[in-house]
Amino acid sequence: MRLGINLGYWGAGMDGDNLAVAQEADRLGYDVCWAAEAYGSDAPTVLSWVAAKTERIDIGSAIMQIPARQPAMTAMTAATLDSLSGGRFRLGLGVSGPQVSEGWYGVKFDKPLARTREYVEIVRKAMSRERLTYEGEHWTLPLPDGPGKPIKLTVHPEREHIPLYIAAIGPKNLEQTGEIADGALLIFPSAEHLEETALRPLRAGREKAGLTMEGFDVHPTLPLALGDDIDALADIFRPYTALYVGGMGSRKQNFYNQLAQRMGYEKQAAEIQDKYLSGDKTGAAAAVPRQLIDQTTLLGSVERIADRMKAYAEAGVTTLTLAPAGFTLDERVAALRAGTEALEHAGLA
Repeated sequence: MRLGINLGYWGAGMDGDNLAVAQEADRLGYDVCWAAEAYGSDAPTVLSWVAAKTERIDIGSAIMQIPARQPAMTAMTAATLDSLSGGRFRLGLGVSGPQVSEGWYGVKFDKPLARTREYVEIVRKAMSRERLTYEGEHWTLPLPDGPGKPIKLTVHPEREHIPLYIAAIGPKNLEQTGEIADGALLIFPSAEHLEETALRPLRAGREKAGLTMEGFDVHPTLPLALGDDIDALADIFRPYTALYVGGMGSRKQNFYNQLAQRMGYEKQAAEIQDKYLSGDKTGAAAAVPRQLIDQTTLLGSVERIADRMKAYAEAGVTTLTLAPAGFTLDERVAALRAGTEALEHAGLA
């Protein structure tokens, strides 16, 4: 099993240390460094900065938001980053959520699966340097009855095939991801529930495309915190879990809340959401079960983390991306080093 590092969002308060964290991950042999975007920092700018200051580690967008860019622009960005980084770029895509898509980008959040499929098809076609033509429900290229003509990408990516990942949570999205992508970016993954919440639909999608899981990157992100007091460590992630389960989306459309329900936390997920949406964020965090946090993070000693890593590998994870907790650079670097120690301790390095 390989390891990755997620820097999260630029502007989250640890910006000065992010480059040092990425460089330490590069030195330690981590496989990939991801950057995120929502409605603040954009992923490509951060990744170009990291790529320029590192040597071996891949850089990846987790995620570039589909409503933020036309697909041809995403292909241009991916090809440019792959060229500038010497073939180290991984393209992670996702639909974002209704509030961001419609409130920030002004893009209607409808038919996300169909839009994703068309988007991926156009991006792949553009990156292959074919003359770009496409007729779909959501995009038609060139526009009919106008001056546009089929043109092709002028930038030559370093590689013929840039790995393409999709952030997926729901069963239908996971199945389509297995069908059309090279990997799945997962969040709040539980090793104990991975088969029914992720692998089964991913496998179905692969089979639909006439493929197996061989070579497909099952790639979850897990927060990591070192220490002896598991309850105290779990408390660190209560606001984070409450934000996603309670507030990331509307009452009717919250993918993370639905995931918690599929993991057996129906009553708790409803309580967290009720409190969060009513403005009681403290109460929402207190309502998060410790077991849910423990199942979706890496907490404790190196030995305990190694046991959890082993469980994820046995469940089918191929790359495990860590989001190390820490208020200082030293704490984050210590967590990074603990990740490699735990991987070796588990016999997975």
